[in-house]
Amino acid sequence: MREIFRSGRMWRRRGDLRDSYDVVIVGGGAHGLATAYYLGQLGVKKVAVLEKGYIGSGAAGRNTTILRSNYKTPEGARFYDASIHMYERLSQELEFNLLFSQCGHLTLAHTDRAMFVMANRAEVNRLHGIDSKLVDTAQVKRLCPPLNVSPDATYPVMGALYHPPGGIIRHDAVVWGYARGADRLGVEIHPYTEVTGFERSGSRITGVRTNRGTVRVGQVVNATAGWSSLLGEMAGVELPITTHILQACVTEPVKPLLDVVIVSSQMHVYISQSDRGEFVMGSEIEPWTTYRMQGTLNFLQDLTRHTLELFPQLEHARLLRSWAGLCDLSPDYSPILGRTEVENFHLSAGWGTYGFKAAPIVGRTLADLVHTGKTPELIAPFALERFYEDQLVSELAAAAVSH
Repeated sequence: MREIFRSGRMWRRRGDLRDSYDVVIVGGGAHGLATAYYLGQLGVKKVAVLEKGYIGSGAAGRNTTILRSNYKTPEGARFYDASIHMYERLSQELEFNLLFSQCGHLTLAHTDRAMFVMANRAEVNRLHGIDSKLVDTAQVKRLCPPLNVSPDATYPVMGALYHPPGGIIRHDAVVWGYARGADRLGVEIHPYTEVTGFERSGSRITGVRTNRGTVRVGQVVNATAGWSSLLGEMAGVELPITTHILQACVTEPVKPLLDVVIVSSQMHVYISQSDRGEFVMGSEIEPWTTYRMQGTLNFLQDLTRHTLELFPQLEHARLLRSWAGLCDLSPDYSPILGRTEVENFHLSAGWGTYGFKAAPIVGRTLADLVHTGKTPELIAPFALERFYEDQLVSELAAAAVSH
């Protein structure tokens, strides 16, 4: 293993596909690589991660790096809180600097109704041991001095939900760290390997067809984000998912100004400043369904207008780049995790815009499921069957502006 890393590579070069694997994970992003890593820790051999592009080329490489656990439902709050705690230890575990900054997270309220909703979320969070509280305008100003809280603003800030454990992390570092860790445990990582179909025998998948040949398989994990419904269709599993694009952009680097994450549901913006000094800004998903990842002028116009209402100091900052990614949205804005009617085909899907926050706990729980055949209690509420049993886990109010 020392010889591998003396070459300066993060993980081994792609070799030929084997004839068979115990587990094939489709999707080389944070969820797929985390699942592979924890399977390796459990001693599962012959694990392959198949990615049709380069590693981290999908949602993991296109998100805006925000982490938080202040969700509305008890199921969601517990789940994301477990992930945050894993993220806090992840740099040491992977021996890789993930640049995790728990700078705090402010969800602004601009109306009386919004203040009521924030108070409700704060109570749910506190009942589950999550650090989250309602703060007034003066406290918001102390936490974020450059924020415009003037009563004459278009959307005056009446208060906020303050979540100290929230923050930002380097998304590419998370992908590379998990990939390197999985590789060290013997996982095979195969970029530029597209899955084109499955072979089935009864209620089981027996083979995975790829552009590099067909392999026999024991278990399959679908961790393909925006493409999850298409992969599910290949396996004969219908998923209640629609795919939308989410856009974001960054400014040129500027001097340190913002040391907390700012979200406004009413203005549909979320803003943070990266370790490089760039202001990272995003908005809500686009309302139409598409796989065409191209940005729009309307997005840039609306986003920059609202950002300047909050931070007029950025008037002369230049935009550096913008991009779009795919989001797979479920009817209740919660993920779909675990088993399907195809007994060896497992899901990590329906994440919308907040899957990156859950990468560690998804990897741990799906690895446990694949290894033991038993569904961990933490992901049981997010089973696909909930849509047939009318047991929805609605996170709409906690995801009103994606992040």
